[in-house]
Amino acid sequence: MLCTSALQRTRHHYALALCGALALSACSSKYAAVPALLDLAPYGRVAVVAFSTEQANSGMSALATQRFAEALLRSQSGVELLELNSSDSTLKRLLTNGDKAALAQALGRDKNVPAVFVGQLKVSGVKPRGNLSTSGVNVRAAVSAELTVSLLSTKTGGTVWRSSSAANGTVGRVSMSGALPSIAMRDKEEAYGEVVNELITNVTRDLRPTWVKQ
Repeated sequence: MLCTSALQRTRHHYALALCGALALSACSSKYAAVPALLDLAPYGRVAVVAFSTEQANSGMSALATQRFAEALLRSQSGVELLELNSSDSTLKRLLTNGDKAALAQALGRDKNVPAVFVGQLKVSGVKPRGNLSTSGVNVRAAVSAELTVSLLSTKTGGTVWRSSSAANGTVGRVSMSGALPSIAMRDKEEAYGEVVNELITNVTRDLRPTWVKQ
């Protein structure tokens, strides 16, 4: 009995020591910061033009531009951001022509910025998606969007960086099991806001520093 009790105590102490060692090892683990792939500090000052889109999605485009600017300023320090509205007559003409290089060079002359972000948002209309099975009908109203953002040199008009992302969201759902349908609708702006957040999170990944365990 005494031997058994002593053996149990030894095992208990060993388990405590092992847990303590693991805890100390975890605490002593170090993480190293990996700089963002796109460092804007050398530019000092950059511009962003309101992202272009179809007129019907102008509100969503404005939200995407705002969230992009916020993510950029939050991720990068020592950078001044000039936000430009596409309603400016010069910008509108250049954007309509689709000549991004000319747009960038014109902004370099007029606004004295070395680089400018331009983006395009494509949004699909609300489309029904679903399935029919022996258990009933399940249909959801889905919306999808794609965002492409480029950083252009205002000296040459060339592309310095580009990133794109796609996201999907659900604005409503209709299901039927038995005789009674079940309808669930979401606020459209809220659903679009979630899609925009996902787009911006993905498209600004290169602007954020990361951490790796050493």
